[in-house]
Amino acid sequence: MITCTRRIQFCAGHRVHRHESKCRNLHGHNYVAFFEAVAPELDAVGRVIDFSVLKEKLGGWIDRHWDHGFLCWKEDFEAQKAVRTVVPQKIFLMPDNPTAENMASYLLLVVCVEQLEGTGVTVRKVIVWETENCHAEATL
Repeated sequence: MITCTRRIQFCAGHRVHRHESKCRNLHGHNYVAFFEAVAPELDAVGRVIDFSVLKEKLGGWIDRHWDHGFLCWKEDFEAQKAVRTVVPQKIFLMPDNPTAENMASYLLLVVCVEQLEGTGVTVRKVIVWETENCHAEATL
């Protein structure tokens, strides 16, 4: 099996609702996401997919929805209220608590599927680095 991987960087804020320590506070990270793609066969050029297509489709989605925004769990009304009390902010409501694990899963199961529809390419793994020391991985 041949795969290709695209690295996408973005900055975003979040808080981990019900966290036992300092991550319960509003804060941000310089995230790095890795998208590992696979296709049934290589294209005529010999690629799974052109890296620029992954950047455009996946990186474009991240730029529009997450980059320099705030990720809130849809049930975390306190964080939503706090973020919205200042000037209008870019907020993305997550179906789950915005942990690195849930972010990786959302990217894999929702964003990649939607953004790569019709290409014949599947992203089989997403890794989200929250800090230089911590990352989470979601795999099909």
